[in-house]
Amino acid sequence: MTRPKVTMELLSLVFSLPQLVAKDEGYFDDEGVDVEFVTKDYARAGISPVEDHQLLSSFGSTKSHFESGEASLYRACEWGQVRRTQDTTVGGRIVSKRAAVNGQAIMVRGDHPATHPQDLAGKTVAVNFHHGSHYVALQTLEGFLPREEIKIAHYGGPQVRFEALRDGTVEAAALMEPWITLAEKQGYKVLAEAFYVGAEIASPEVDADTYERINRAVVRAVAKINEDPRPYLHHLTAEIPAELGTVEPHEIPLGRLRYVDPAPYPQDQFQRTYDWMVSWGLIEDTNSYDGLVKNLVEV
Repeated sequence: MTRPKVTMELLSLVFSLPQLVAKDEGYFDDEGVDVEFVTKDYARAGISPVEDHQLLSSFGSTKSHFESGEASLYRACEWGQVRRTQDTTVGGRIVSKRAAVNGQAIMVRGDHPATHPQDLAGKTVAVNFHHGSHYVALQTLEGFLPREEIKIAHYGGPQVRFEALRDGTVEAAALMEPWITLAEKQGYKVLAEAFYVGAEIASPEVDADTYERINRAVVRAVAKINEDPRPYLHHLTAEIPAELGTVEPHEIPLGRLRYVDPAPYPQDQFQRTYDWMVSWGLIEDTNSYDGLVKNLVEV
C-alpha cells in the first residue's frame, strides 16, 4: 500500500512547533505518513506600508504554496483561515483548530513615551494584513480605544516589523515569539498581549484517514512539548538573523508557549469570529459555516 504524502506550508515556526517535533521524533513515520515542509517566504517579506487590507491577498504578499498546489495543509490564525476559505481557488476548507494557542504582543521601543494601549490612539501599529498580527491588534486595541482611533498598517512579516520598530519608522508593532523576547532583551516595552487560536486548512485531496494519522502524530508531539519544550525551541530561535541579536532557548518564557490537542472548529466559535470580521469589513457577509468548514477531527 502506498504511503500517503503530505506537504505542509509553514509560517512563523512557533505556530508549527508540534508538527516540527512530530517530524523530529519520527511520529509521522510511525503513522505511515510522509510529511514534508515548505516554508513561506514570510518573516523577511515586506513592502511599503499599506493601510488598506483590500489591496493585499489574504494569502499574503508572497507566493502561496497552498494556492499553487505545492502544499495541501496550511496553519495560521483563526481569522485569516476563515477569510482564506472564502478566497481559496483550490477548495481549501478549515479542518480543525490548530495545536498552537500562542500570542502576540503590541510593543514599542524603550524610549517611546507610551506606557499602555490607550497611548496608541492615532498611532500606527505595524502588522501583516490577513495574518494574526492584523487581527489580534484590532481585537486587542478595541478594548481600549474607539475603532476610529485605531490605526494599523501592513509592513510584512515579523522580521520586517521588528526592523521597522527598531529603526523608528513605525511607533508600534505586533510581534510573536521569538521576536517578543528579542525585543524585550533590547529594552522594548509590551503594551498589550493576547493569546488566540488558529486553524488548519486542507485541500480536498487530504482524506480523513490521512488527516487522522497526522493528527495522532501531532497529539503525541503536543504531549512531548508539554513535558519539556526546551529541546525544541532551537527551531524558533534560529529564525532570528545574527545581525539582529540572539535569543537562546532558555530565554523564551514558557508561559508564552501553549500547545493543546487539535480539536474540531465549532460553529458557535466560527459565528462569533465571522460576525466580528464582517463588522470590520474584513470578509463578505454571504458566507456560512457549512461552506467554509469541514472538520476532520472528532471530539
